[in-house]
Formats: sequence, structure tokens, C-alpha cells
Amino acid sequence: MKNVIRIICILVLIIVISVILIILQFDKRKGSNEVGGENSVEERVKSDQELAEEFAEKMKPKIEEHLQKRDIHHFIKTITFEKDVTINPMGDITIDGYVNDEPEKYGFSASLQYRAKKIGSMSFDSDLSDRFIDWEEYKDEPEIKENYLKSFTKKEREQYLKDIGEKE
Repeated sequence: MKNVIRIICILVLIIVISVILIILQFDKRKGSNEVGGENSVEERVKSDQELAEEFAEKMKPKIEEHLQKRDIHHFIKTITFEKDVTINPMGDITIDGYVNDEPEKYGFSASLQYRAKKIGSMSFDSDLSDRFIDWEEYKDEPEIKENYLKSFTKKEREQYLKDIGEKE
């Protein structure tokens, strides 16, 4: 009977020690993976960011070309790009900028598709977008333009007409 109790105590002790060793081994591996994992993720993000910045730099002339095509009134004098380039969750690269040294008023954002090597979409601040309106499309409906111009103050209307080349 004493031998059976001794054997059971020894087995329990061996099991407890084994479990403790397994837990320590698991924690050790987990800790090393987290540190290594974080480093490799940081390195990958960093290299993705560098690739995105290089691609954005290559695409800047195409963005400028796209803006110039939209600028039928030759309003754009200068184009400035922000330094920050971001990668959105869908994998598109976003670069922001502005024209004529007025970031608050004439901003734009370009979404670039790295795999397709093209501009996916562009968005414009409303003031900039207004400068791209082709009023020739509404020549048979002059009241549309008149109503639009009435939404501005006198100073804004003067500036707008100047910007689209209808006033000096």
C-alpha cells in the first residue's frame, strides 16, 4: 500500500513538473515570436510604405496631367503635393495635394492602384471642383449658370468669374 501511494505521488510530481515545463516552453516561444513577429511586421510595413512613396513619386506627373485635363479654364497655376503618403485598408495608395498655394480651398486627393499602376480615383474640394465646370454644356440653359452664380457673394462671384477666365 505504501508503495502504491509512493508511485502515485511520484507520478503526480512528474506530471506537475512536465506541465510547468510545457507552460514555460510555450511562454518562451510565444515571447520570442511576438518580438520577432513585431519586428518583421514593422519591417514589412516600412518596406510597403517605402514602395508606396516611390510609386506615388512616379505617379505625380500623371496626377498633374489629370488635373490639367480637368482644368478647362486654365485656372491651375501651381500644384503642390503633401509629403504624407498613406496606404488604405484596401491597399490603395493615397496622396493629397492642393493647387495655387491654397490648401484650405483647392485641395485634392488621389487614390493610386499599385498593382494596376494607375490612378484609381481623384476627389476635389468643392471650390476646386467648381473651377472644373464646363459651362458650354449649359449654353442652352443660361439660367443654370445664373442661379449658380447667385449662390456666391459679390466678391466670390467676381473671383469665380476671374478664375474661369470670364473676367479680368
